Parts: sequence; structure tokens; C-alpha cells
Amino acid sequence: MDIKLSDHFTYSKLLRFTLPSIAMMIFTSIYGVVDGFFVSNFAGKTPFAAVNLIMPFLMMTATVGFMFGTGGSALVARLLGEGKKERANSLFSLFVYVSFFLGVVFALLGFVFIREISILLGASGELLKNCIIYGRINLLALPFFVLQLLFHSFFVTAEKPQLGLAVTVASGVTNMVLDALLVTLLPFPYKLHGAAVATAMSQVVGGLAPIIYFARKNGSILRLGKTSLDKKAILKACTNGSSELMSNVSMSLVGMLYNIQLIKYAGENGIAAYGVMMYVSMIFSGAFIGYSIGTAPVVSFHYGAQNQKELKSLLRKSLIMTAVFGLLMVAMAEVLATPLAKIFVGYDEALMHLTVSGFRIFGLSFIFMGFAIFISGFFTALNDGLTSALLSFLRTLVFQIAAVFLLPLIFKIDGVWLSIVVAELMAVLLGTFFLKIKQPKYKY
Repeated sequence: MDIKLSDHFTYSKLLRFTLPSIAMMIFTSIYGVVDGFFVSNFAGKTPFAAVNLIMPFLMMTATVGFMFGTGGSALVARLLGEGKKERANSLFSLFVYVSFFLGVVFALLGFVFIREISILLGASGELLKNCIIYGRINLLALPFFVLQLLFHSFFVTAEKPQLGLAVTVASGVTNMVLDALLVTLLPFPYKLHGAAVATAMSQVVGGLAPIIYFARKNGSILRLGKTSLDKKAILKACTNGSSELMSNVSMSLVGMLYNIQLIKYAGENGIAAYGVMMYVSMIFSGAFIGYSIGTAPVVSFHYGAQNQKELKSLLRKSLIMTAVFGLLMVAMAEVLATPLAKIFVGYDEALMHLTVSGFRIFGLSFIFMGFAIFISGFFTALNDGLTSALLSFLRTLVFQIAAVFLLPLIFKIDGVWLSIVVAELMAVLLGTFFLKIKQPKYKY
């Protein structure tokens, strides 16, 4: 039986409804991990470092998809809760078209300035060459990657989270198969090219398949069609989704700063070790992000329907589930640190030791990360983009920048790994404060 946004959600129903979104984000992260595995083991340490150096910039250019996905779906879901289906479909179409257009613009700008950006990030010599190769090939698919990120949220709003998972699996399988073929079979100088093509083609699949589905008559509550330019709605979606935009842009900027600090304290090995941690962290944080994406339309719907009792229930259940997930992930991080390091960088003993010791510290952040992500997403779902944006800004930019610059002065390389733990803890304390002071307004 299909689960509707209007349903009452028990723990079981909440988990069943959000599980496709969680799986979708985890699978998205896993095929990124597979990409890193092939580059590291078949192309070498320098290409692997180049991918990790340029990846934050590539992710930053695509964050507009997250913004219109989360911010736009909150607005569309609220309209559905108010019974305004035609208006909801019009705005859904508008957000898709605007996102694709911005993706084209950012792809062109990135393609032209990728060399200067790579140099700014500290690349030179062979590392610079590899950054340009990987970056330009991926930028060709950027408009579709933007759409892929946008539809992560809108599949849930359309009450078709399982279909969103299916599209993500198709995209991931495309990447994995092409990685296995291109990276392993192409001559050594072109292995990085093959990895980049594999990633780009998977993004085309992930962005184009939803367009085909929603443009035709379908079984969901959303459909692409005619729309009109509504600047006020675009601004509202941007405001609602500004926290997700800020979060992803900030993470990309902070990732660049981490790389700069790591070059200073550990050289190219530091960037490669951080790359391994980021791949694994993407999987764990992907579960939290997937849960937030899965619950957001439900929160928005019941907020629009003025069902305060269900809002309270959703918040309480989500905080409990997030705590359980966080504890399990910390335990997994500690247990899997050595096996994961061997998979990616087992060919270099010094690099593997650096990766294991760093990940054991870094992994402690997962107990706090889930709360910070969910609380920010909860306020986005309530259409309180300002509060959500402030939380994301402080969490992903201010706290992390302060930590990554100050802690290494005391703890050296361990201070870099500890930075994320301290930043996430501060974000949870701040999020708890906002939940308390906003409760009288939203009555959750």
C-alpha cells in the first residue's frame, strides 16, 4: 500500500517512507566511492589527489539543484497540503526549468576558468593537469547533475520515493560499469579521462530519466508542463533552500580549506587521506541527508494542513531515530577504519597509517552530524529558510573554518581531523537552542 503525505506516521511507516531516500543518497555516495577506488588503484595517487582537490568545486557548482530541490519541494508540498494542486505543478515545472538553465551557465563559466580555479586551490604540475582533465569532462554534464540533485527531493514530494531510488540505482550502475570498463581497459595516460566520462554519463542518466518521467502522463501527483515566470516563488524557493545551498557551498569551500591545510601539514598524502575520509563520510552523511529529504515533504504537508499533533510526533520520532543512527555510525567508523583504508590506499603504508589514524578521530563526528542535518532540514520544511540558512552557515562555514585554522596550531595534523567533530558539536548545541525558541511559533 502506498504511503501518502497526509498519513499518520508511526516509526515503522516513517522508516519505510524515508528508506528509499536514505538508500538513494547512500547509493549516490557509494558510486562516488567506487569512482575513487578505481582512480586510486588503477590511475595512481596523484590522479586520486587531483579528483579530491577539484571535487569540492564541482559539487559547489551543482548546489543550485539542492537549493531548488529542498526549497522548492517545501513550497510545492505546502501547496499540496492546502489543496492547490495546479499551482503546485506550475511551480514544480518552473523550478526544474530554472535549475537547468543555471546549470548550463555554471558549466560554461567553470569550463572556461577551471585552470585558474585549480591553481587557486594549490594545484601545480601534474596535479594541475589532472584537475583540469577531470573537471572539464564533468562540467559537460553539470546541467544534468543539477537536475539529479533537484529530483532527489521532488520524487519524495511526488509520493514516488521508490522511483527516485530506481533512477539513482540506474545512474550508479552506469558509473560503476563504465568505471570498470574505461579505467581498467584504457591505456594509463587516459585512465583518469575514463573515470571522468563514467561519472559524467551517470549524471546524464540521473538527470534525464526524471525529465522523461515527469514530462509524460504519470502516476504521481506532479507533472512537468507549462509555467510562467514567478519571481516571488523563485525567491521563496531560494530562501527556503538557502540553508541547503549554504550547507553545500560551505562544505565545498571548507573542503578546499582542508586541502590547503593538509598540503601544509602532510603534503599530497594528506589530500589523499582526506579523500578517503570524504568518500566514506559521504555514505554516512548521505543516510542523514536522505532521511531529512524523506521527511521534509511530510513536515511541509502537515504544516500546510495545520496538523500540529503530527508535527510534534514527526519531530520526536526523528530525533530518536537520528540518535540511534548516529551511535551505530560511530561504531562502524571505528571498526571499519583499517579495512576501508586498505581498500583505497593499501599500496602505500605511510598513507594508509595516516588515513586510519585520521578516520578514527574524524568518525566521532557522526554522533552529532545527523542532528545538525535534520534540524536544519526541519526548519526548511517549515518554510523557515532564514533559520535553516543561519544554522547551515554557522555549522558548515563559521564553525568549521574557525576549527580548521585554530586546532592544527595546537594538535598539528590531528587538529585537522578533530575540526569536523568540534564544528558538528557546536552546530547541535545551536540547533537545539533554535528548536526551543521557535516552538511557540510552530507548535511542534
